[in-house]
Amino acid sequence: MKNILFVFFISLLIQNSFGQTRFITEGKIEFERKVNLHADMKGDDAWIAEWKKNIPQFKTTYFDLSFTNNKTFYRPGKENEENNRLRWEQPAEDNIIYSELDKHAVTSQKRIFEKTFLIQDSTKNIQWKITDEKRTIAGFECRRANALIMDSIYIVAFYTDEIITPGGPESFAGLPGMILGLAIPHEHVTWFATKLFATPVTETEFKVPAKGTKTTNTAMKDYIQSSLKDWGRWADRYVKAALL
Repeated sequence: MKNILFVFFISLLIQNSFGQTRFITEGKIEFERKVNLHADMKGDDAWIAEWKKNIPQFKTTYFDLSFTNNKTFYRPGKENEENNRLRWEQPAEDNIIYSELDKHAVTSQKRIFEKTFLIQDSTKNIQWKITDEKRTIAGFECRRANALIMDSIYIVAFYTDEIITPGGPESFAGLPGMILGLAIPHEHVTWFATKLFATPVTETEFKVPAKGTKTTNTAMKDYIQSSLKDWGRWADRYVKAALL
């Protein structure tokens, strides 16, 4: 992995010397996370139609991702005042995630209901399939990649090789560059970069999460399933969101 990253960095450096491209090794990215609330409420019942009238279709939250070389730090960003009238709290709305990509190590702080968990795990082993489709996100040309996670969840990512840190929102990583766009269609959630601050970052911006009950993803999953045993299909969706 280190050799691949070194060769990739040198190739970008050579290209840049001829004015063909740019490369960025550190900075901060703002991500906009959107959840389609209406998509979860299906049916022709009158109460569902009335509910949708009073609730916006999307809930939007913001996160900042600081990065330098092979380290990333993902945390809640600016507040969205439109959410003040929404009493619909979902998993992953205040996640804090520190990743050391070259060591394949991730430390996550996640709040589930009234309980905060501290999870130390390895990076996701995602088998990405890179395609020829391209899209411009936050001013960067990005290439599309597809994959399955948790055996059956289809995800779509758009990454740029102009930012050489191979990370992304939450703990998604493993592509030859930074993920600036991510969508999980069947879970009705997306993350897209809105802006990049290509400024130097200091070590103080990378704080390893330390708050919460130390646990594993498996134990956290068992806790959620036990707490939501009467929620039916909603429990499964909640578990998936918490484990991303």
